Order: sequence, then structure tokens, then C-alpha cells
Amino acid sequence: MSNASSLDQHAADQHGYGASHPSGILRWLTTTNHKEIGSMYLIFALIMFFVGGAMILAVRAELFQPGLQLMQPEFFNQLIGVHALVMIFAALMPAATGFANWQIPLMIGAPDMALPRINNWGFWLLPPAATLLTLPFILALFGIGDGAVATGWTLYAPLSVQGGMGVDFAIFAIHILGISSILGSINIIVTIFNLRAPGMTMMKLPLFCWGWLITAFLLIATIPVLAGAVTMLLTDRHFGTNFFNAAGGGDPILFQHLFWFFGHPEVYILLLPVWGLMPHVISTFSRKAVYGYKAQVYAFIAIGVLGVIVWAHHFLTAGLPVPALLYFMYSTMAISLPLAVLFFCWIATMWRGAMSFETPMLFALGFIVLFGMAGLTGLVLADVAADAQYHHSYFVVAHFHYALFAGGIMGVMTGVYFWLPKWTGHMVDEKLGKLHFWLTVISFNLTFMPQFFLGLAGMPRRIPDYALQFAEFNAISTVGAFILGFSQLIFAYVVWKCIRGGEKASDKVWEGTEGLEWDLPSPPPLHSWEIQPVIK
Repeated sequence: MSNASSLDQHAADQHGYGASHPSGILRWLTTTNHKEIGSMYLIFALIMFFVGGAMILAVRAELFQPGLQLMQPEFFNQLIGVHALVMIFAALMPAATGFANWQIPLMIGAPDMALPRINNWGFWLLPPAATLLTLPFILALFGIGDGAVATGWTLYAPLSVQGGMGVDFAIFAIHILGISSILGSINIIVTIFNLRAPGMTMMKLPLFCWGWLITAFLLIATIPVLAGAVTMLLTDRHFGTNFFNAAGGGDPILFQHLFWFFGHPEVYILLLPVWGLMPHVISTFSRKAVYGYKAQVYAFIAIGVLGVIVWAHHFLTAGLPVPALLYFMYSTMAISLPLAVLFFCWIATMWRGAMSFETPMLFALGFIVLFGMAGLTGLVLADVAADAQYHHSYFVVAHFHYALFAGGIMGVMTGVYFWLPKWTGHMVDEKLGKLHFWLTVISFNLTFMPQFFLGLAGMPRRIPDYALQFAEFNAISTVGAFILGFSQLIFAYVVWKCIRGGEKASDKVWEGTEGLEWDLPSPPPLHSWEIQPVIK
């Protein structure tokens, strides 16, 4: 065998392909290649994004006009709860993990993730968990059980203590999803700490890696608390304990404390990878180096620390003592400071830059504007006096969709459009990408802006019927939701088209970014694959 052939075989052995390795479905079941695992995460996330979206379109169809049109209230509640669990645990989190798998080894000069077999296992736990979440719908068609979890994604006791079989399915799904997240987090931490290229200190780490590093620590700190809470709930349901049963001496509010100790950091778990991605995109299309690298790193750390000490703002109306109310109000408002630092740095990076508006930059700008709305309305909800009016109203629904759709999902779309040329070797279809952006932004605001006014007018969330005074805004919101849902088919087509072929990606990838490597770390590390020699 020639020397070149030996090297090719060595590369094949290292990356999990070649004659000595399985092919077909076995290849994907056993692969340890970080790029292949990253691709599986992203494909799975896209599929579950459409599954969760279909559920909520059925909900919006029911809400198009007052009265019960299409479904009974029990089924309505099941769709809402499973929609939220699917979107958070099976769409957004796997998408962010797919980015981590693809990009972190490339950004830090590592050959692969540090623990490749654990990486494989972490992914293949997801399909069984997603099946557990959705299977009760199918079983109910055959007369088995009463459908999926109907308690909302928060699983609040005492409702969940007395709920049907769907609650048990959700509990086991959450356990499996939690194990997957912890395995992925350990892998990312070990990879970043141990496999960085020579000369890449922590303060030369790309900001996307910093965002994921804080995310991984948050997951390891909070997932076990959620696992403990749902295990206690399981024993209350089946083994005679009374952790959350007030009649037996338990405390239902204890479940809210345990759940939201995970549930609020979960918001930052979903958003920190996107916040780490934004400087890369903005810097590229502004033709400027990232502004405030250290400030953004410290802001990430501050958000990670503050994120785990503000959980009770989710139940300010549950009868907490006044000192606790004041503490959680002020600590919640304090998070706006490091977040404002991030916004300032992103805007300063664009300031006086030679900006161009390709699809990734459009999505990044849309993210900044719309996520800014989430931040401002979050400050309103953090106010104890105001929250008494807005709690469990459609104002809250609008707020967290501006955070998790405009912030999380549009952030993921930014990354997909930005990195697809690197992953596939082909450019994205700019015309279709821009059409997707404008349809998404317009229909998103058409869907959720009316919900702010519905909440201000007093419409509670999670109800299938409502007073006539709310009819017009609900009709507008439903029309917007269907446009938003079907416009995502353009996104799926753009991704498919880019994978299949198209214009070849050049060395600079994005036209007009001369002088900056398009995926430049900030600041650039020594000995990094990303530093391209200038040939004159």
C-alpha cells in the first residue's frame, strides 16, 4: 500500500468511514464522526420542528373563532403541552447541539469531540424520548390511555399528580432527554478544555465556543434538579409519597421551585449558543473585527450565574413572602445589564462597518430587533405589581415566543444559513433565503404582536374558548401562524437544495468579505486552521 493510501485509510479509520466500517443504516447508528453526528442532530431537530409546529397550528385553528370547533378541551391541552416539550427539548436543544458538534472541533483545531462514543449515544437517546412524548396520542386512537400529557410543559402539581398515563410518558421522556443533554455537555466541556490548538488560550476562544461552554455548565447544574422533581412526582403518582400533595402534608409550590430552578436557566441554555454565534455573523457581514470580545465573555458568565438565582419570577403570584418577591424582582431585572452589554457589542460591531445584507445577516438583524422586544417585555413581567395583571395571560405567551422563536429558532436559522456553505460546499439560494426571512418576520409579528394586546385585555392562556371581545385579534394571530408555519417549508427546501448541489462555495464563501475569513474567531487564535495566508 502506498504512503498516500495509508494516510487515506488512517483518515477513514479516524473519522468512522471506509471499507473497514459499516455502511448504510449501521454507519449512522455507530458513527463517531462529529460532523455526521452534528448532521443527525440538525436533521432530527428540523423534523421535530415541523412536528411541534403542526401541533400548534391545530391549536391556532381551534382559536380562530370563539367556541369549540375542532377538538375537546382535553385534547387542546395535550397539544399545547406536547408542542412546548417537543419544541424545547426535541427541536431547539438538538439544533444547538448539532451546531456544537459541527463547529466546536473545527473552531478550536480539534480532530473530533473528546468523547466520540458518548457523542453517538447522546444523539441516539433522542429518538426514543421523542417517541415517548408523542406515542400517547397514537395509543389513545386504539383506546389505550387518555392521550398525552395535558398539564402544560411545566407539569405543575397537583394536576400532574392526578393526570393520566401521558404524564408518566413525559416523565420518562424528560429523564432520557436529560441524560442526553448531560452527556453532550460533558463532552463539550472536555473538548474545549483539553483539545484546543496550541496557543489558543481561553481568552482566544471563539465566542460561539464560550456561549456553549456556559450552556454546558448550566445543563449539568440544573438537569439533575429537574430529574429529581419529576422522580418525586412519579413516586407521588404511584408509590404513595406526598411530596407535592397538600392533603398528605406536601407542598405543591415545592414542585414549582424545583421545576423552575431548571426551567429558567433553560431559557439561557437555548439562547447562549445563539448569542455566541451572533458576533461571528455580524462581524463577517460588517467587515469589522468583533467589538468587545472580553465584555461579551464576561457577560456570558454573568448571565450564567444570574440565570440560576432568579427562578421564582415564574410564580410571583403564588403567595411568596414580600422579601422573596423583591429579591426575585430585582435579580431578574439585573440580568438586563449583561444582556444590554451583548446588544451594545453587536451594534458597535456593525457601527460604521461596510455592511451587506445576505440572508444570514438579515436573520441576525431580525434576531436583534425581535429579541430586543422579548427583553423589554421581560422587564415588564419582572415587575411584581405588573405581573399580577399579566401572569398566565397571552402577554406571557407573546413574550416567550419573542424570546424562543425570534431569539432561539431565528438564531438557529441564522447559523444554518451562515454555515451551510462550509458544511456542504455549496452556496445557499439567496433569493429563496431572503423570501423565507421576510415571510418569517412579517408572519411572526402578525402572529404574536396581537397576543400582547390580548394579554393586556385580560385573555388567559391555555383555554380553547374565549369571550367575543378577543375574536378579532385571535383571528389575526391564527392567520399569521399559518403563514409562519407554511413559510418554513421554504427553509426546508433551501436546506435540501443546498445539500443536493448548486453554486460552489468559494474560499471567501460570502461575496465581498475580502480581508476577513468568513468564520473568523474573535480574536483569532494562533496556529488555527481559520487563519488564511494572504496571497498577493
